[in-house]
Order: sequence, then structure tokens, then C-alpha cells
Amino acid sequence: MPTAETPSADRGQDTAGGPAGSTDGPVGSTDGPADAATLAWTAMQAFVTAQDRRGRLRDELDLGPLRLELLLRLADGPMTLREIAVLIGADPPSATLAVDKMQARGFVERTPHPDDNRRKLVHLTPAGRVAARAGHHVMTDPPPAIAALSPADLARLTDLLALLRPEPPAP
Repeated sequence: MPTAETPSADRGQDTAGGPAGSTDGPVGSTDGPADAATLAWTAMQAFVTAQDRRGRLRDELDLGPLRLELLLRLADGPMTLREIAVLIGADPPSATLAVDKMQARGFVERTPHPDDNRRKLVHLTPAGRVAARAGHHVMTDPPPAIAALSPADLARLTDLLALLRPEPPAP
């Protein structure tokens, strides 16, 4: 079985990273651990990209990530339009438009603020709670390929991924 230390010609690849004799590999690729790291990184990127969680969110719920974030935050309690604007990084008129669209879909409702009749509070409706829960599952449930791994493989994967955590900043 080839290892990261096996010369690329022995693995059926030229030094450019493509199949032996090809010239279409990445410029500047190397043999050895760096080559193995590139292969691992490429495989990880391909796996994550193939999951397309944002596409599923859009296709299944007609929501974008910011609107899902808003629904999830509203699940914790009502917010003012100003708080929503800060949350989604928009000016108040844009936040109002976003809330209008979510209200038209039946996900939120506005009520008078108990302390200031000039302001409104935005609350989730039951339909908004269902959408928030469904969106949360789309974004967080493990993909079938991971869910199908054995407990031992999941433990190994978890251990490997723990090695990739960034170091905490120095005090």
C-alpha cells in the first residue's frame, strides 16, 4: 500500500500530482507529507462541498442562512427591529423588509412593545418554530456518510478532527 513517503512514480502519479505521464497536476506540488496533506485537504473540501447545506436550506425551506439565523434567535425570545438589524448586519429599513417577507410566509408576527408603543417586537409563530427546527436539522444533522460510520470509526474521526482545532490565543 502506498504511503505518504512512497515516491509518486511508485503510486502511479507523476511529480505534478496527476496520473503517471500526465501534465495536468497542480503547479508546484511535491511528494511526501505535503502531498499527503494536499490529498487529505482536497478530500475534506470535496466532502464538505458535496453536502451543500445552504442549497438544501434554500431548496427545502426557501430560506437563506441569515433568515435561518433570525428564526433561531427569535426562538429564544422576541426581538425589536433594531436588534434584528444588528443581528443580520443591515440597516433598519432592510431589516424591516426581511421581517415583512418572513411575516408574509407566516413565520413571524409583530406585536406592540410593552414599554414603548412606538416600537414593535417580532415573535416567532408556530410555523416559524417548525421552520427554525427544520432549518436547524438541515444545517446540523450529520450527513449519511458520517452517520453510517461505526462507533470505532466515528471515534477515530473525532480524534483526528480534534487535532485540527486551532490553538487558543496566547494570553
